Amino acid sequence: MPELPDVTVYVEHLARRLTGATLERARIVSVNLLRTVEPPVAAAEGRRVTGTRRLGKRIVVAFADDLFFVFHLMIAGRFRWRTDDARLPGRIGLATFTFSTGTLLLTEAGTQQRASLHVVRGEAALAAFDPGGIEVIGAPLAAFRAALTREDHTVKRALTDPRFVSGIGNSYSDEILHRARLSPLKRTSRLSDDEWARLHAAAGATLTRWTDRLREETGDAFPEKVTAFRDGMAVHGRYRQPCPDCGAPVQRIVYAKHETNYCARCQTGGRLLADRARSRLLKGDWPRTLEEMEGG
Repeated sequence: MPELPDVTVYVEHLARRLTGATLERARIVSVNLLRTVEPPVAAAEGRRVTGTRRLGKRIVVAFADDLFFVFHLMIAGRFRWRTDDARLPGRIGLATFTFSTGTLLLTEAGTQQRASLHVVRGEAALAAFDPGGIEVIGAPLAAFRAALTREDHTVKRALTDPRFVSGIGNSYSDEILHRARLSPLKRTSRLSDDEWARLHAAAGATLTRWTDRLREETGDAFPEKVTAFRDGMAVHGRYRQPCPDCGAPVQRIVYAKHETNYCARCQTGGRLLADRARSRLLKGDWPRTLEEMEGG
């Protein structure tokens, strides 16, 4: 799922191409995409785009007369921009939006089609899509701590809950926690002052670093390679590969369809966190430390 760095870069590139342009035609192919009826998507045709913005992990395109398109790409939704032939890929194509400056294509790999588009009128209707999470970059430590301790959860869950923190998901929470040297399963109620300071600094630095890096990698081209797995990530998607800081193999916790990656040496004092998918089968044979796992 695109998170804050990717969504930010998407919004910036859409702003360059769409602001001031007129929507000439909207063509919705997928019956699952459009989640609202009134106002109709056709109400935006002929209207000028006044800007774009990020709302958590959502992408908002604003039109004249207080009309908004609210996109949520979910896991596999992606935008493509074309100024020439704008044929929509048959199997994965969801919609095309033809503007006076070019055509925006919306695609989604896979069969679930979870991406969504809401058409709303007015700032009040738009605000209903904001879960309320704090914007980490630039947030003071006290406000960050207050947001994540509204309820007692594991720090991994708190970072990925949009009610507490805006725009962070599975990928960058792994990277933040590695940088902060914190176990993903530690409770927010049990973090020390020093750990809160490390987490706050790591969150801001990680999101800023990756947003800047993606801007640089994308350049003037429209972002086409949006993925949750990036070269240069420390732990996310790097199961069994060496931690870039200590060389220990990156570990993972699997729960349902979700996966958390971490370095046991850097984050948990060498202790392996129970992987429910495997520890349930191995029971007493499941190793408790890196040394046990490596036979040392």
